Amino acid sequence: MFVYLSKKIAIPNDTTLKCVSWNKQFGFIACGGGDGLLKVLKLETQVSDDSKVKGLAAPSNLSMNQSLEGHNGEIRVATWNEQFQKLTTSDQNGLIIVWMMYKGNWYEEMINNRNKSVVRSMCWNAEGQKICIAYEDGAVIVGSVDGNRIWGKEFKNMQLTHVTWSPDGKLLLFGTTNGEVNIFDNFGNYINKMELQCLINATGAVSLSGLTWYNGILGYVEPNCPCLAICFDNGRCQIMRDEVDDNPILIDTKMHAVDIQWNDCGSTLAIAGSQTSVQNDKTINVVQFFSAFGEPLYTLKVPGKSICGVGWEGGSLRISIGVDSFLYFANIRPDYKWGYMSNTVVYAHQKPDRPDYCLIFWEASRNVKNVKYVKNLSGLCAGGDHCCLVTQSEDDGGQNVLVLCNAIGTPMDSKFIDIEPHFVCMTATHIITASYNAIHVWQYTSVSSVVSLDYAHVMPQLGVHKEKKEKLFHIDDENPERSKVDEINPSVVNANTQDPICSICASDKVVIVARESGTIHRYAFPNLELSNRYAVAYEPKRMSLNCNSSRLGIINTGGMLTIFDLNARVTDENGQEIIGEQLHFERKDVWDIKWADDNPELFAMMEKTRMYIFRNLDPEEPIQCSGYLCKFSDLEVTAVLLDEILADPDNPTKDNLIELEIKSLRDTRALVKTVGMKDAAQFVDDNPHPRLWRLLAEAALDRLELSVAEHAFVRCKDYQGIRLVKRLAQLQNEQMKSAEIAAYFHRFEEAEKIYLDMDRRDLAIEMRMKLGDWFRVVQLLQSGSGGADDKKLMQAWDAIGNYFTDRQKWAHAVTYFTQSNNQEQLLECYYMLEDYDSMAALAGSLPENHKLLPRIAKIFKMVGMCEQAVLAFTKCGLIKQAVDTCVYLNQWNQAVELANTHKVKEIDDLLAKYAAHLLQKDNLLQAIELYRKANHYISAAKLVMDIAKREAEANASPLQLKKIYVLAGLLVESYHDSMKTKSISGSRMIGLTGEGGVADEDTIFKAWRGAEAYHFYLLAQRQMYEGYVDAAMRTAQVLSDYEDTLDPVKIYSLLALASAVNHAFSVCSWALMRLESLDTLTEDQRKSYQGLAMIIFSRHAPKDEKSRNFPEPGKDKVPICVVTGRYITEPQHWSCSKCKHSAYNTEIMKKQNCPLCHAKI
Repeated sequence: MFVYLSKKIAIPNDTTLKCVSWNKQFGFIACGGGDGLLKVLKLETQVSDDSKVKGLAAPSNLSMNQSLEGHNGEIRVATWNEQFQKLTTSDQNGLIIVWMMYKGNWYEEMINNRNKSVVRSMCWNAEGQKICIAYEDGAVIVGSVDGNRIWGKEFKNMQLTHVTWSPDGKLLLFGTTNGEVNIFDNFGNYINKMELQCLINATGAVSLSGLTWYNGILGYVEPNCPCLAICFDNGRCQIMRDEVDDNPILIDTKMHAVDIQWNDCGSTLAIAGSQTSVQNDKTINVVQFFSAFGEPLYTLKVPGKSICGVGWEGGSLRISIGVDSFLYFANIRPDYKWGYMSNTVVYAHQKPDRPDYCLIFWEASRNVKNVKYVKNLSGLCAGGDHCCLVTQSEDDGGQNVLVLCNAIGTPMDSKFIDIEPHFVCMTATHIITASYNAIHVWQYTSVSSVVSLDYAHVMPQLGVHKEKKEKLFHIDDENPERSKVDEINPSVVNANTQDPICSICASDKVVIVARESGTIHRYAFPNLELSNRYAVAYEPKRMSLNCNSSRLGIINTGGMLTIFDLNARVTDENGQEIIGEQLHFERKDVWDIKWADDNPELFAMMEKTRMYIFRNLDPEEPIQCSGYLCKFSDLEVTAVLLDEILADPDNPTKDNLIELEIKSLRDTRALVKTVGMKDAAQFVDDNPHPRLWRLLAEAALDRLELSVAEHAFVRCKDYQGIRLVKRLAQLQNEQMKSAEIAAYFHRFEEAEKIYLDMDRRDLAIEMRMKLGDWFRVVQLLQSGSGGADDKKLMQAWDAIGNYFTDRQKWAHAVTYFTQSNNQEQLLECYYMLEDYDSMAALAGSLPENHKLLPRIAKIFKMVGMCEQAVLAFTKCGLIKQAVDTCVYLNQWNQAVELANTHKVKEIDDLLAKYAAHLLQKDNLLQAIELYRKANHYISAAKLVMDIAKREAEANASPLQLKKIYVLAGLLVESYHDSMKTKSISGSRMIGLTGEGGVADEDTIFKAWRGAEAYHFYLLAQRQMYEGYVDAAMRTAQVLSDYEDTLDPVKIYSLLALASAVNHAFSVCSWALMRLESLDTLTEDQRKSYQGLAMIIFSRHAPKDEKSRNFPEPGKDKVPICVVTGRYITEPQHWSCSKCKHSAYNTEIMKKQNCPLCHAKI
């Protein structure tokens, strides 16, 4: 942080000022003094035509200077209500006036005079709704913004001097004349007396000089940040987190304090007062600046006798100071967290609604920014192509971490360190951090700095391994080159030293470390050997090395810049030769310095709001600027206007990064325009620099003075430029030379016009092709009077198509690839557009065995378009892949058809594998359909019969079971039909189906047997219910031959019932005997059947009432009528063409379908 006086305003009639207050929101400054003097001023920055002159560098004038009349006595207190734009003032007579703005002027709005005591302090709450007025006699009044009194109290035996609100408006703190601070609630009820640890061991009477509590409207530096400041006239101060903080930050300013004020974001506390000089016993007015954590930032000396107060501007870039009858303004250059690397500015800021830091990586050339959020950010620096973030880990240890990031904020590497990093700097290969006692050096890459770490992730694959080296040593260590991190005790490194570190800097050759005594250590890379010690007579605050590490720029704590020659050898008073000499050069009020990257004698510095360029310690004309220096290269200084950026950090503009040319570059540019080339060449020869020679070469080319241009290109070592001049010398046509030069200077439109005027359209086309401007190439090819070059036109169409594919504009790309007939790129575009119809058309247009057909087929397969995939595979002769696609997409009919058509033998294996997969997943129906479509009827019938068995075990209905068995039987019949076809077509189909073995005969037999069993079972039941008991009995007798399919209990129960009703007690007796003999019955069931038989046959003899002649079951292979269930005895009978079962002709004539398989008759 650096502060310097920038402006001074005299108060009329030499009236001494007593109070100063700056409205942070609207910029009005109120200052009051004796004889009722009250003035409201406003400083406004004039808008300059030069975009580079902004912020503090821009001139500022008083846009308002109004004297407010109404007070007669000395103005003691002035405070702003920023939310409602009101000013409240009070004088020594106790008169209070509230002022308001009306039509650009301030007028009285309200007046109040208690006429008993004088007002010592007034304070508005954070919302601006309430004001608390503290009188000297202990009276307190709290009023509203509209002038109404809310409450009032008189505190007895308490003389008040100060009052402040808590940020939430729930507490009031009152300071008294005896130095006490009392805590009250917002209704005036006493709570407690505050403990003032800063007065411990203080002697003599003390009085309160300042009491201020930051309102937190713009957020805090970090969570739980100190924001309550209490200061006494003896210079003792304490900063607290809240009113009950038992561990406050204690400060001893060692001066007579008169006022304290927080800046607008609560990060900096300004304490105004006076000190007595020890040397001449003279009183000096000073303003000391401290961070919210009590760290001293800067001490500003202010001329005059008596300082009365300070006020911060909104934005915290200026401060007003009242001294005697003058109002001073001081500009503040904050130590922003920022860095510059690879044309990217990285800066950190805080948002009121977030506790962490917002990091923005802003590439100004493209105006592109990347945003990252980092917690506990304590430092930031940049060097080369990377930046380093210094953070603190969130674990209990709170170890500090160095995070290496690239230009878009991506973390590349990290390192935990064991010291508190108060200072940090970095080069292209090293990061150097230092506490007050120790130094840590981390070589984050051992690869040459020309290799960007953006490729760090591929280095191991290329055989290049990063070698992480680091050193940690104490500042008092005489042999740091011997130290290793693993061998050092952290307690030894963190041991206190009598001469702490105050600044560091580094180059690719050396590390410079400065100590508070003025001792400077020089460590040489790579071993960090302590090569030299130097001594200066001041405490360095900031240092910078030139490009060859021979000179060191030092800015001390007072803002004075000196230059130290590190390699100079001089003789001291004792005749001893010493290395290092401070040059005779001093500049005051300097806050930034930057050496040129390509000249060890060139550097730029910021002095107040002026930038100076020095060449060998001789200054050039200053340039008005308030930017922070980023880079000094090629005779141009790049600076960033961080003040303007951080005013709106989320929206940086290109105008906030400025490039300034130094005088020699400006003079050379003027010379080449106004005088001849020889004079300009002589000037550049006297002030040599590659940039100047390049400028001269370009000017000579424009004038076609090739000899001067060649000489200049040689001096600046531009090989391409030399080749250009050689080529121009061989050209005879002046127009051709002009076109080549215009193209060299990137004036392509001009070069093209020259070519076209020469009727050399071919050269214009060639130039545009080299530039990759294919749209213009097409225009030129089509605009000529002659025919266009088809080859170049196709190349242009193709390039334009690639242009659109790079931008993922696939539909536009299709148009151009169609014209260039680039089928491979068309396929890619169709795929990205999911235009499969066009892709199918493309496949149809391709010749057979084209290389794209397999790829197209695979795409169709991937998206489930089987037919198109098969066509593509077939067209390129990949039949096996076509069959695989059908199998993969469950198109088995098509797979079998393809296998038959193209004689693919491997289809059986595929079917078996897929069927096993379906069965493993218990997808029986899909497996059945698979086998049926593949003509594996017996395998399908087996699975159907398995389903029938399952359903029978689950007690499914007989009708359902009959249908399942009929399905199995029909599959068997299909098998028979296929076998007939096999006998006709030969062995080819036999090998395809692979069925009909011995194991399949059982399936062939049982399929229709199960259907017959359930058919006759249902028929018997139906006959029974319809009253045809004799027919039912006969059908039930047939069922006795199907015990392997039906449950015998059901068969013989039905037979016993039907025969009993039919009075065929002999059959009934036989059926009951069979039931009693079944092994599956329980003892209770058997006894039940025995009891039933006893009841029946005690009444009826086991004889049939009628004689019946029919074959016994199972004896003869007599066909059974599927309509009536009777055995067929006639030689002529009907037989079903589908299931091959029989029926009486007379019975079947009544039917339209086969009763068993339901086939049409």
